[in-house]
Amino acid sequence: MSEKVIVCACEDVTLHDLQVAIERGHRDLESVKRYTGLGTGICQGKQCVALSARLLVQLGGDPPELPITPRPPVYPLALATLVDLVESEEPA
Repeated sequence: MSEKVIVCACEDVTLHDLQVAIERGHRDLESVKRYTGLGTGICQGKQCVALSARLLVQLGGDPPELPITPRPPVYPLALATLVDLVESEEPA
């Protein structure tokens, strides 16, 4: 496979990035996520985690037992929604 294969489009993580992560000792999916940033983009891993897990195992990493740890927000929010929260908390 070419090292220009995009594994996580949201964070521009490539197959080469996965290979480097494994070479540096990141053998589990959560560790690879933290090293490369895969699964932390706008889709929160919905588009890339399955492929990443499969490639991780093919490259010699550990098979995942659990999905990656999500970070808030779990789904995309409009910035205006967050602004409304701040404005509603300000004293009158």
